[in-house]
Amino acid sequence: MGNRKPALVFANSNGEIIEYEGLTMAGASGESFHCPDHTELIELPEGSELFVLPNRLPVGIEPDSGEPALLDGDPYTGETDISAVAAFMAPAHTAVYTAAYQSKERAPLLPLFAYTAVGWMDGKFWVAAFRSDQDSRQDAAEFDQALINKRTAKKLKQHQDNRLIQHLGKCCLTYGCPAARNYFLGRWEAPLPSSPNCNASCVGCISLQPSGCCPSTQDRIRFAPTASEISEVAVPHLDNAPRPVVSFGQGCEGEPLLQAKILEQSIHLIRQQTQKGTINLNTNASLPDAVEKLAAAGLDSIRVSMNSARPDFHQRYYRPSGFSFTDVRRSIEVMKAADRHVSLNYFILPGFTDDPEEYAAFCELIATTGPDLIQLRNLNMDPEQYRKAVQHQPKSPPLGMLHWLESLKKQFPDLQLGYFNPCLA
Repeated sequence: MGNRKPALVFANSNGEIIEYEGLTMAGASGESFHCPDHTELIELPEGSELFVLPNRLPVGIEPDSGEPALLDGDPYTGETDISAVAAFMAPAHTAVYTAAYQSKERAPLLPLFAYTAVGWMDGKFWVAAFRSDQDSRQDAAEFDQALINKRTAKKLKQHQDNRLIQHLGKCCLTYGCPAARNYFLGRWEAPLPSSPNCNASCVGCISLQPSGCCPSTQDRIRFAPTASEISEVAVPHLDNAPRPVVSFGQGCEGEPLLQAKILEQSIHLIRQQTQKGTINLNTNASLPDAVEKLAAAGLDSIRVSMNSARPDFHQRYYRPSGFSFTDVRRSIEVMKAADRHVSLNYFILPGFTDDPEEYAAFCELIATTGPDLIQLRNLNMDPEQYRKAVQHQPKSPPLGMLHWLESLKKQFPDLQLGYFNPCLA
């Protein structure tokens, strides 16, 4: 790559994506624009998608001055109806910059995806990102759709009375959920959605949004499965899958801790039949007493989702009902006291995550609660909406995501960084 920079890309009124070498690619960090250097760029990962951002004009960098510049029309045709473009990256990749654009008046809310900066060079798309986990469990090359269709149809026919398996069939075939696809392929991590209800109203909830807002990306489960239905999914998977993990708490449900009694019964039933693999819980960690009971029942690991280590910002995003960030911290402490594995599912948004005050709060949380792993997951939400919702007004420039990453590694050399729930067996 050398010192060369990818060119800006934009979409015309037909949705065609075109490069413009008169401006180099820009990336956004909060409300500021930057020119990514070669250490901040990778080729667009296989399995990623490109999105046209309606009513948003692309911002690039002037090659001579290095200053941000707005592209307000098609430089080839003069057409003014153009749009910015972003990448929604394949799993196991984390953004360094979000897409650079300027919104027009009444720009529609963006759907619940992550919007990474993208450019074009040498016949390829490039994104401002890094690979955060070498595990290939959700890589596009690992999925053979014909085989998935065959295996799914067979299992659905064999388990017509198991509502959970039927639900996972829809997740697999309708939404292309990687975890559901891996379940039907009999490998790695399998999902155990269990709760139709939630005790938070997350601004960026991907399974339930109010009428008039951007639509949720998938349907929420409408029932609470029985312990028997759950174990019928979990036990064969743990017994036979390579590196097996089963996880309560999925994107197609509310908060699994609200079904703690069923989860506790399920864990007992599973462990009566097999000791293999890892039983994991993805959660908002709102009910530490329930977490303590699940750990006693045999829960192996917990993944705590959070947008921020600062209580005010956590509160504004999660809009919790009956719990606070203090409860979240206590849930982490309960699991560590039980000698169980703890991951933090930390939502990454450049300009917010690497705000120096957020970094300091996150380091304090790590130092005092001792999680084992940080999962670097991109925040799936319109960046402008997020900043407005949590009322983020930074007092100093962001650290930069790669500097943030290196600082975290240096300060906590034993802390694991990744993207997926690990198999602990």
